Amino acid sequence: MNTLYLASGSPRRRELLTQIGVPFTVVSAAIDETPLANESAVAYVERLARGKAAAGFAALGQSLGGCVLGADTAVVVDAKILGKPVDQADALAMLMALAGREHEVLTAVALTDGTRCEALCVSSLVRFRAISLEEATAYWRSGEPRDKAGGYAIQGLGSVFVTGLNGSYSAVVGLPVCETAQLLARFDIPCWQNLTVR
Repeated sequence: MNTLYLASGSPRRRELLTQIGVPFTVVSAAIDETPLANESAVAYVERLARGKAAAGFAALGQSLGGCVLGADTAVVVDAKILGKPVDQADALAMLMALAGREHEVLTAVALTDGTRCEALCVSSLVRFRAISLEEATAYWRSGEPRDKAGGYAIQGLGSVFVTGLNGSYSAVVGLPVCETAQLLARFDIPCWQNLTVR
C-alpha cells in the first residue's frame, strides 16, 4: 500500500479524502495558474492538476516515495474560465454571469508516483436561479466567495443559488470521490482504510 500526499491547500479536498477513509499528508505545491493562450478549459484544469502533483512530488524529494495527488477546479461559462475572484467587482461580475442559467464545472485530478502520472477530468452542469445585485453583494461580504473558483461554494452559503445539478456534487466541491477512489486504487491506495473488521 502506497502513502498518499495531497498537493492542495483546499480544506474541501482534505475533507473529501478523509470522508472516504484515505489517510494523507499535505504537501506544498505552488504553481502558476495562468491559462495559456487558446487553452481549452479541460486542458487547463488537467495541466494544473498534473502540475500540482509533479510540484508536490518534487517538494517531497526522492527519499520518501509514495504518491502525490493534485487537483484543480474551474467554473466555465460561455467558454470562459472563471477562476477565483480578485476583488468584489470581479466576484459580482462572475455571479451575475452565472445567474439564471447553467454553467459547467470541471475538476481534474492527477496522481503521480514519480514514474507514471495518470489524470482524469470530470464535468458537471450546475444551474443557478436569478440573483439580484444586492444578494450577490451580501454574499461577497460573507467572505465565502473570495477563494472559490467561479466565486461561489456549492457546499456553503452559495448553495441557495443552485436549482439543479447534473453530474458529481463532490467534483463541484473540489474532488470527484468516485473517480478519485478508482484512480487511487490503480496506485495501490485503498479507500476505507479507517474501517475496523468486526
